[in-house]
Amino acid sequence: MQVAATLPATSVHFFQTRRASFKCNGYSSPLNPITRATSINAQSLKTTASPPIAPTSTEMTKKHLSNLEKLLQKESKQHPLDSSEPVVIQEKKQGKTGENRGRNLLEGLNLARIWPEMKAAEEMSPRHLIRLHRMLSSKSMEYSPRNNLGSRWKEYHGCKDWLGLLDPLDENLRRELIRYGEFIQAAYHCFHSDPATSSEENPDVARNVSLPDRSYKVTKSLYATSSIGLPKWVDDVAPDLGWMTQRSSWIGYVAVCDDKAEIQRMGRRDIVIALRGTATCLEWGENLRDLLVQMPGGNESVEGQPKVECGFLSLYQTGGAKIPSLAESVVNEVKRLIEMYKGESLSITVTGHSLGAALSLLVADEISTCSPDAPPVAVFSFGGPRVGNKGFANRLESKNVKVLRIVNKQDVITKVPGMFVSEAIDKKLRDTGAAGVLNLLDNSMPWAYSHVGTELRVDTTKSPFLKPDADVACCHDLEAYLHLVDGYLGSNESFRPNAKRSLAKLLNEQSANIKKLYTSKGKDLSSLNLNREFSFPRPSCLPSPSVLPSPSS
Repeated sequence: MQVAATLPATSVHFFQTRRASFKCNGYSSPLNPITRATSINAQSLKTTASPPIAPTSTEMTKKHLSNLEKLLQKESKQHPLDSSEPVVIQEKKQGKTGENRGRNLLEGLNLARIWPEMKAAEEMSPRHLIRLHRMLSSKSMEYSPRNNLGSRWKEYHGCKDWLGLLDPLDENLRRELIRYGEFIQAAYHCFHSDPATSSEENPDVARNVSLPDRSYKVTKSLYATSSIGLPKWVDDVAPDLGWMTQRSSWIGYVAVCDDKAEIQRMGRRDIVIALRGTATCLEWGENLRDLLVQMPGGNESVEGQPKVECGFLSLYQTGGAKIPSLAESVVNEVKRLIEMYKGESLSITVTGHSLGAALSLLVADEISTCSPDAPPVAVFSFGGPRVGNKGFANRLESKNVKVLRIVNKQDVITKVPGMFVSEAIDKKLRDTGAAGVLNLLDNSMPWAYSHVGTELRVDTTKSPFLKPDADVACCHDLEAYLHLVDGYLGSNESFRPNAKRSLAKLLNEQSANIKKLYTSKGKDLSSLNLNREFSFPRPSCLPSPSVLPSPSS
């Protein structure tokens, strides 16, 4: 049996020690203790006339592991990382026995424990162990130069519904999707840093948001207000959790690109509206109000009656005592920015996760016609539920709002509310001549929901790091979405082998859903001071992720 010099990290091979000897077919493997004659003193090879005793399976295994460990140390010197992040822990004492020596990355794989016959051996090459170290480290991201989108920015913004860019996934579009996803993560972080909305808070003053791209600046804070409330005694019972029951909560922000070099690279000045997902009790209550209600405004030119979920529309249009509604705030701010940058090439990108993805569609619907000079509007949503009926989808299409929905195949949130009928089946029924009946149902049934726009479907089971039976929370988690997008190549392709997005945040938040091999490696690497990386301190301004990991090794 030949032992390959390198083994893919994404394909853990299984070995079975059936016999004491290895047949190498003339090839001298650096890991095979029998064939390593060049590395052993010639005198030690001299034998007596008595026949040699074949080594036992246990001895062979120990020697094989010892040789692999030495090769690991040799490879780590040939491929050094940052001097501040050593790959292999150097031994402090010389002359340690073989049993006490294995306090390094190799032993973190527990190969010696799981090597016995009929058990799987999770083995990696040294090169891939170094790569795994980088992916588990939040400080060792590799960046590629920013690609210029100037001449094609409208395509990446959806002017052709991303035709030819999704399957296979265009590398520039992948960077843009992850970048907008990190704008949503900044919204989550800002809210959880200060979830309470005090009576003295001025909604006209933007909160300090740690943006993932220093070329943008926040111009407006956005709030969503629930039309329902809880009895006052709830606050008296749990005064420290008042933010969970408050009617108005900070939900996102408006930011605009303010860097000349970035504007030139993107081909326009971009306005971003980022919205977080559900966080408070009252927001959950609004989510459950899933009856369709009529959309306000004129709908004469739209086929069917546009309807949306009652709870989503309530959060979008309701205002507080001193806080304007989300609809009023976002429309006024967009109008102001359009007037401020009049004459420039502009775009509006609305991005959100979960509840934020639903509200993004309502925001895009209104701002697309809020001004005669309204720029192109695109929505990038992650894990969004259904929002309205077929008439609402037709309304957005008539306004030329482009929507790209990133959907995880295992995410149940993307399949609700409404009847569990996929859009593919609905389209087939309409093509067979049943459109009249379906339109009648759309106008009369209170749960006749339909998704909007173009879909990019990722799959948890394709990730070599996540468990195939990951729970509901993991399948809906935003960081898991960004991880899957980073590794997505195409609908019929496996996970991108050269994906370089750090696993540290995913390991920190979803450790129960990550394969045991990588959780054990994460614990082992914590001895390299990676435990401090898992706390994720956020500076006031993070490095720009518009320069995302290169799609090539």
